[in-house]
Amino acid sequence: MARGKLRIYLGAAPGVGKTYAMLSEAHRRMERGTDCVVAFVEHHERPRTEVMLHGLEQVPRKELEYRGSRFTEMDVDAVLTRRPQVALVDELAHTNIPGSRNAKRWQDVEEMLAAGIDVISTVNIQHLESLGDVVESITGVRQQETVPDEVVRRADQIELVDMSPQALRRRMAHGNIYQPDKVDAALSNYFRPGNLTALRELALLWVADRVDEYLQQYRSEHRVSKIWGSRERIVVGLTGGPEGRTLIRRAARLAEKGAGGEVLAVYIARSDGLSAASPKELAVQRALVEDLGGTFHHVVGDDIPAALLDFARGVNATQIVLGSSRRKTWQYVFGPGVGATVARESGPDLDVHIVTHGQVAKGRGLPVARGARLGRSRILSGWLVGLLGPVAMALLLNAVDLGLANDMLLFLSLTVAAALLGGLLPALASAAFGSLLLNYFYTPPLHRLTIADPHNIVAIVIFVGVAVSVASVVDLAARRTHQAARLRAESEILSFLAGNVLRGETSLEELLERVRETFGMESAALLERAGDVEPWTCAGRAGFGPPLARPEDADVDMPVGDHMALALTGRVLPAEDRRVLAAFAAQAAVVLDRRRLREEALRARALAEGNRIRTALLAAVSHDLRTPLAGIKAAVTSLRSHDVDWSEEDRAALLEGIEEGADRLDHLVGNLLDMSRLQTGTVTAIIREVDLDEVVPMALVGVDEAGVELDVRETLPMVSVDPGLLERSVANLVENAVKYSPPGRRVMISASVIADRVEVRVVDRGPGVPDEAKERIFEPFQRYGDAPRGAGVGLGLAVARGFAEAMGGTLTAEDTPGGGLTMVLSLRAAGSRPEVLPSGEGLAEPEPEREAS
Repeated sequence: MARGKLRIYLGAAPGVGKTYAMLSEAHRRMERGTDCVVAFVEHHERPRTEVMLHGLEQVPRKELEYRGSRFTEMDVDAVLTRRPQVALVDELAHTNIPGSRNAKRWQDVEEMLAAGIDVISTVNIQHLESLGDVVESITGVRQQETVPDEVVRRADQIELVDMSPQALRRRMAHGNIYQPDKVDAALSNYFRPGNLTALRELALLWVADRVDEYLQQYRSEHRVSKIWGSRERIVVGLTGGPEGRTLIRRAARLAEKGAGGEVLAVYIARSDGLSAASPKELAVQRALVEDLGGTFHHVVGDDIPAALLDFARGVNATQIVLGSSRRKTWQYVFGPGVGATVARESGPDLDVHIVTHGQVAKGRGLPVARGARLGRSRILSGWLVGLLGPVAMALLLNAVDLGLANDMLLFLSLTVAAALLGGLLPALASAAFGSLLLNYFYTPPLHRLTIADPHNIVAIVIFVGVAVSVASVVDLAARRTHQAARLRAESEILSFLAGNVLRGETSLEELLERVRETFGMESAALLERAGDVEPWTCAGRAGFGPPLARPEDADVDMPVGDHMALALTGRVLPAEDRRVLAAFAAQAAVVLDRRRLREEALRARALAEGNRIRTALLAAVSHDLRTPLAGIKAAVTSLRSHDVDWSEEDRAALLEGIEEGADRLDHLVGNLLDMSRLQTGTVTAIIREVDLDEVVPMALVGVDEAGVELDVRETLPMVSVDPGLLERSVANLVENAVKYSPPGRRVMISASVIADRVEVRVVDRGPGVPDEAKERIFEPFQRYGDAPRGAGVGLGLAVARGFAEAMGGTLTAEDTPGGGLTMVLSLRAAGSRPEVLPSGEGLAEPEPEREAS
């Protein structure tokens, strides 16, 4: 069955019109005859949005009961049974009520897509998982409901629903988004102009990156090599010299001038004679470019200008930044230099910036190795010198008589020059041709290919031998130079790679991208299988269109062991490159193994933590469960005994002991269940706006009122909490305070407002807790000091903190002035932070609606 297509309307904040746009698209499709249904849409009592639901078929929602309240959720089974062509699903990041088919709504959507149903959905930028920290730093709000970035990135179509902050605030002021009583709080908190502008920029940049991925994929699939200047990409050419830092900073400033600018620093290692580069300096420059938001790339190229231009065109760069040459004036006789060559061959689509720096014309410090792999121009020059040089020399010597010995030395110099330029074959040709000319023109009898004097025969033979020897030595030296240079290039790349891998700085995808860049390939993938007859699976990939079925489908197949292979597409690599590729493949296997070991270590750590908790639980409850049970059993046995005639007072005392033991067991079991829920992450807070003076007194039920002093004023602002979780948290804090307070000293419970928070303080006058132990007392099964075994299993404070954090609050311990311990429970004032609902996207201003910010 063909997988359905996903279309997402992405917005920067609630109220920009995502749901309205989705419903408008549904009406357009229905006019074209498409079968569309509303699987789940929340109109939040917005009249214009509610009107758009008219005329659309709505799948009935499923009702669920949770903690005494009833909620409605999308009925996934009903949608799958109905099997429409298109389903509308609002609020993709929504968390379903516990007991639903899936924990998150995006998982419901995945089921619909797998069933071949097209889905149109909505989401706000702040609910993308990778942007949680960024959004919190901007708005002060931590989004509790998120959707993995990959889910949104896999969408077949993403449409940005944009609106300026001023227009959005006007819509809010007109009552088109929230109810009138919530507008002022929203405008002064989450919907401030600065917050909305920053969120809008996040949305625009995220969508721009997604569009850029589409563009790169299109260019790769259609083999587009021409640069399309859709955004500023600046390539910085590095030599490993100290001027690289200046170039990187200059490129970063250029990127800042254009929206969405990107900096890519590239160091090209020459395989035909490396320029010396300091690994330490390259590491510093890599850290600098990454700190500035750019990326660092390390590639191999025989021709540095051509490799640099190929890299720039491959990443669709618009500008290249190079430093002024460090060569001295006399060194320009060997060529115009990299900067001039790149500027001449860049074409009209690439701008080249030559940046001055403090190292201009000061020399490179280390000699530049001469290329050993001879190019076509050098080989051609060698043949010209080897064949035409002797002819020109013969014409010159016919006019001047220097003697046979001098003539032979001059012809020998031409042979050496041919060897230096073109290698062995031009030198041998020059030696043979030169010996013929010496015999014909300068050895008696002249103008004949015979030699009269035996001494001249010896001279000609020596000339040929010396010429061949010199040519062989020069050619051997050139080949050895090439081998040494290439090995140096390989060792530099492999040491750089191994350092990153051993330090754990490189992920598998980054390593495969490095392989692809280094060898100039289109894609790279690490394939593996469980056995010889099992199908291949992809463990990681980079680039577009990697081979995923079999390694044999790739242009280059490098096996790693029996059941793993590194597959590359793009071109066939020469045999000499496969040695480096084998090292890359081995490193890829190491990275994959380390990633899996890390995952196994995390699972093992979780299991060890579970075992530790279970062990502590068994050790703790062995007495705390047995004691009340023993008391209850003893009291019941006594009451049932017919040997003793109990008085009414004794009978009442025994029943009171049974009740106290049962209450103690109920409290213990309740804490154990709460801690198990916290450990498994199944605690979901249902946030409401409540008054503290309604909830806190309920937490004191069962506590001796004479030992507690309550100071919670009615004038305090409402708080956004789960009333049930707040009650349990305060009850545990009060119980702990009463337990450690000395006789005759009352526990003080007070509340106050600090900025946008409301703090509940539970103050006791007990022995207190040292600073180093203030965090440890919140861990499960922790008792402080010499607390008796009957004081509990040490879960009360752990449960209280867990519930506080589930509501978006905090719980900390402070010293009480004059002695004792103060527990500070900090809660969100109504309208100051987003809701933490199992439904919707979480609002900055608490309200019963499902959509959020």
